[in-house]
Amino acid sequence: MLLDHGDRLLSAAKGTFQGTGAKLSGKVAGIHWHYNTRSHAAELTAGYYNTRHRDGYLPIARMFSKHGVVFNFTCMEMRDSQQPEHANCSPEGLVRQVKMVTKTARVELAGENALERYDSGAYAQVLATSRSDSGSGLSAFTYLRMNKRLFEGDNWRNMVEFVKNMSEGGRKIPDSDSRGTNLYIGFIRNKNVEKTKEAALA
Repeated sequence: MLLDHGDRLLSAAKGTFQGTGAKLSGKVAGIHWHYNTRSHAAELTAGYYNTRHRDGYLPIARMFSKHGVVFNFTCMEMRDSQQPEHANCSPEGLVRQVKMVTKTARVELAGENALERYDSGAYAQVLATSRSDSGSGLSAFTYLRMNKRLFEGDNWRNMVEFVKNMSEGGRKIPDSDSRGTNLYIGFIRNKNVEKTKEAALA
């Protein structure tokens, strides 16, 4: 029922926005709790029919591919080792599975962070998951939880380094966003940049 609903919704959205230049994406929740159990109870409860013997994300990826919609997924910064042992979590396993199904379905994959993180370890994990070594690489990344803490000393330095690394990894960052955000980051393109460029951070 959820897949049928999604198909109807994406069909309507495609009909509405076709020809406008808008890029549509659909958000899929990263339900990584109990991912390492036989039942995958948390995912099933949320409506994702993903079990040990059934890939619940491939039908979603195929639906997105059918309509040319980007598969937007979360928890890109999370590591299994940082999760409580009793919850049998595996955000890394879940992200790997989603990367593989989006590659199989030939649909673009975009990512987000789930938690408020400013440390280099979280950024390193995003960089690792953004690569296409196994499955799809990221076509876009949305940084969530931007607030005044981001602009504190080490936090800002980590963010600048992260944006630079994403850019140098072949992921194009727009020179400015459509809302004209005045956010300047130096040395985004390469180490010899003479002029500070604007970078859009969502």
